[in-house]
Amino acid sequence: MNGVVGIPQSLAQAGKDYLTAHGLKTVELTSLKATDIAVQVPQADALILLTDPFDTAVAARLPNLKIIARHGVGIDNVDPLALARRGVWVTNTPNANASTVAETTLAEILDVSKNVTRASIQMRRGNFAYRSNHMGFDLSGKRLGIMGYGRIGRLVAQKASVLGMTVLIYDPTAQQTDVGTLVDRETLLRAADIVTLHMAVTPENKRGIDARSLALMKKSAVLINLGRGVLIDTPALIAALKSGELSQAALDVYDEEPLPMTSELYQLDNVLLTPHIASNTFEARSRMARDAASEVVRVLAGDQPQWPVNRPAKPRQSNKLK
Repeated sequence: MNGVVGIPQSLAQAGKDYLTAHGLKTVELTSLKATDIAVQVPQADALILLTDPFDTAVAARLPNLKIIARHGVGIDNVDPLALARRGVWVTNTPNANASTVAETTLAEILDVSKNVTRASIQMRRGNFAYRSNHMGFDLSGKRLGIMGYGRIGRLVAQKASVLGMTVLIYDPTAQQTDVGTLVDRETLLRAADIVTLHMAVTPENKRGIDARSLALMKKSAVLINLGRGVLIDTPALIAALKSGELSQAALDVYDEEPLPMTSELYQLDNVLLTPHIASNTFEARSRMARDAASEVVRVLAGDQPQWPVNRPAKPRQSNKLK
């Protein structure tokens, strides 16, 4: 097979090996900024992208480009419809990281409910008595509100129910559920002890967790976000955490990544911050890399991708196996 693929330097070896085993040339990108990509690999037939924004206009500078394979699930950093008009496929890896993200969600829920990270930090400072005035809370019997009931949301519901939590679900597209109860958005926000965000970014829910939404939540509630930073109005969240209107938050994603050291979030002791680690396991990274690479191979072989998120009316002509 002929073809040149631009890939992140951090792409797991499983993905690199899959591409080279199919005869493709890989170019490791030192910068994932769209304009830099066009300079580094102007002959690219395919790109594997992480979460960095990709301006559709740059596709005009990549005349051979036939597919952008997203390494992950979210596609808010690309414009699939605009790329389809240019004849470029966009794919993602919907099955690769759902279980890992659900596990990490549960880990963060357990952490904030038992003050694990905060207690560990204080112990290292010699404050063994920190636990006396900073007690956690049981999860059994508490209400977990899950916003977004796709693959990840369903797995979180299953895992949380085993802990004895009552699961509430808000997803306007969901018709039924085997675990938990479907409720409207306001009911979930008012009733949940913990709210976790797993919806895709849409114009309707961008900054949807705003001051009004936060005001609906219990003062004792916890907000968890392992979805996308833009789901939350961050200044409103900071204000709620500072005023005590919201008890705690656990954030793994941010408007800007890395989170600037000037962010007020670093000054708050009632927020758990992690550096976008929801799918950061060897197994998940390998699955995402291989799944993204397999989509590239399909398209460059002239076949249909397995996980398309757009459908070009006239796909750019693909290379055939030789």
